[in-house]
Amino acid sequence: MKKRKTLSTITAIALGTGLAVTLGGAAALMPMLAQAHGGTDEFVPLQATLEDFGATVKWDDFANTFTITKNSTLVRAKPDSNRVLINGRPLELEAPVLMKQDTAYVSPRFINEVFQSGLDQTFQVESLPHPLNPLSAEEIEQTVNIIRSAGKYTDGLRFTEITLKRPPKQQVWNFALNEQALSANRSAEFVILDGKKVIEGTVDLVTRQLLDWSEVEGAHGMVLVDDFAKVQAAIEASPEYAQALQKRGIQDASRVVTTPLTVGYFDNADDLQQDKRLLKVVSYLDTGDGNYWAHPIENLVAVIDLEQQAVIKVEDEGVVPIPMKATPYDGRDQTAYQPPKPLNIVEPEGKNYTISGNRIHWQNWDLHLRLDSRVGPILSTVTYNDQGTKRKIMYEGALGGMIVPYGDPDVGWYFKAYLDSGEYGMGTLTSPMVRGQDVPENAVLLDATIADYTGAPMNIPNAMALFERYAGPEYKHQEMGQANVGSERRELVVRWISTIGNYDYIIDWVFAQNGTIGINAGATGIEAVKAVKSSTMHDATATADTKYGTLIDHHIVGTTHQHIYNFRLDLDIDGEQNSLQEINPVVAENTAGGPRKSTMQTEQRLVGSEQDAAQKFDPSTIRLLANSHKENKLGYPVAYQLIPYAGGTHPVAKGANFSEDEWLFNRVSFMDKQLWVTRYHPDERYPEGKYPNRSRLDTGLGQFSADDQSIVDTDNVVWLTTGTTHVARAEEWPIMPTEWVNVLLKPWNFFDQTPTLHMAKQEK
Repeated sequence: MKKRKTLSTITAIALGTGLAVTLGGAAALMPMLAQAHGGTDEFVPLQATLEDFGATVKWDDFANTFTITKNSTLVRAKPDSNRVLINGRPLELEAPVLMKQDTAYVSPRFINEVFQSGLDQTFQVESLPHPLNPLSAEEIEQTVNIIRSAGKYTDGLRFTEITLKRPPKQQVWNFALNEQALSANRSAEFVILDGKKVIEGTVDLVTRQLLDWSEVEGAHGMVLVDDFAKVQAAIEASPEYAQALQKRGIQDASRVVTTPLTVGYFDNADDLQQDKRLLKVVSYLDTGDGNYWAHPIENLVAVIDLEQQAVIKVEDEGVVPIPMKATPYDGRDQTAYQPPKPLNIVEPEGKNYTISGNRIHWQNWDLHLRLDSRVGPILSTVTYNDQGTKRKIMYEGALGGMIVPYGDPDVGWYFKAYLDSGEYGMGTLTSPMVRGQDVPENAVLLDATIADYTGAPMNIPNAMALFERYAGPEYKHQEMGQANVGSERRELVVRWISTIGNYDYIIDWVFAQNGTIGINAGATGIEAVKAVKSSTMHDATATADTKYGTLIDHHIVGTTHQHIYNFRLDLDIDGEQNSLQEINPVVAENTAGGPRKSTMQTEQRLVGSEQDAAQKFDPSTIRLLANSHKENKLGYPVAYQLIPYAGGTHPVAKGANFSEDEWLFNRVSFMDKQLWVTRYHPDERYPEGKYPNRSRLDTGLGQFSADDQSIVDTDNVVWLTTGTTHVARAEEWPIMPTEWVNVLLKPWNFFDQTPTLHMAKQEK
């Protein structure tokens, strides 16, 4: 890694207490350079200094201009000129940009002059802290210190969560709509592992008191990052596992890469004790090609007791040759790629959005953004400004949970049904993003702070991204002989990526000017594959080898599985008194006369209760969350349409691909229905339940809806399940192009007319 020298470090306005945009350090001073005006001063090379600072520098030979971009700031500078443009606004420099032997030099104060000029208005000071601002690094440390002071802290405690205790919902809405400040009642919640015991608690950050410390009976905590190292050490220390490796020609256990996998629940049919903290391990051989995933050690599973930090059982179902063909996924073995000409996305006058603390304002949208260690981004207090009136749409939206179940019954596969957020913590495994690869050049990258497993604050650089994009025509009409009428569509995207072992998941929240909210979930990375004897489908073993998957390379099968996402959406459509309504198009007999035999009509139904609302998705039915107490100008109740599927490349996961007597159904039912609506309860946050690791029963949506409460004119939460059944194909190996599924929330009689009519342009 290149070591950076520091001229100055500038940190932009902090986003509340959890997000920050770090501008970094510049290069050291260069030797004195004779100025064109005859004086001397210490100057630094423009390109090296600005790039070391984290900016991008491009030279336009035609315009004789340098373009310098850094997050939300765009600077245009000409040689021998004291004047630069910052987001289209002029600034006079103390010294010009100078050229010497084809190298540009600037004053060492250039960075401070430009990036502290105040001409970039993207980041603004938060006048009042939002009550949902995440815990700061100081508050995370304070939480641990309060636990110490209470005499509860002992060596070996590990934290699965330290997070803000959310204030009452109505108080938060009052703040978001009316800037009505809350009293200083900041509190933090935590979950701790003490050995295999799970402990919940709360601290008051104002009075510095421990308010609650309770053991959760029968719960198994999350898998933590330090468990990964324990698993690897246990494998390398196990004589029994070493013997199994030697049968496969592997003499050095350190060449084996382990994957710590949750064991699920099978009511002792897997001969595992329910009260132990266990993981199963399947392994891969590191051959040096940079892709150990391509070299699975098949039919070999180790069971690790995390308390003993040892292998307690080895399951060996026989030797399958390890695929040894070099299969790098980074293109190192491919013909040199001729990159295309640059595609530059430039915002010469700055951003169309502003960030104030953790609040984001764009067009008519206002929302609050924070990163959660379990589910990733949480978007809160989402409103739309309708001709001067801020209208409630969503109190809180986030990934509730997800599951990736596999369908192969073999020893190394039958237990694989990963609850990625609930068992591992997807926010903790956030993957920092790179501009120009993971996000476009015009993205603003946001840092986040969460607690690590020791309870220390952990900064995640470039954890989330924000960018605006062109999204096609908003509308267009060409009337014969008249001017063309149309408008472009802009979208604001909030992006986040989490890497869970072999897979990388991309979640986009997409806001359109017309009030639509999209949620796009993309899966990429590397498929989990199985070693087989077959080289091609013409081999005698091919039919048996591909019974549960697809041959995607010689001796490699991609096992059929599912990616199922559930989004928890606390929608408050113009308020909290909402109901679920259905509109069904039907074919009805024509009784009005004329030559037609039939007509198209609609039937409407009010869904009365939680269990009635739990449904498989029928794309012919229009489902609305409506507010019967608010109407548009035509007398219709204002509503938003709920669409769990709005496209996708793999087959739609209409439900779980398992029989009803499968053990998985006893503990995770959210995956089998695409729509759930439950009465709001602040503690009902995860569709799989708070502690799903090794759970025996469904403590999530199955339990939330068991009392079958009325959902008519009540404060409701919508849970939308979407996903794909992943049938592998050769084009996805050795690395998988991103496969997307899309959820939509669309205004339905929420407005009185086309909400973007004011954007219309007429052109001859």
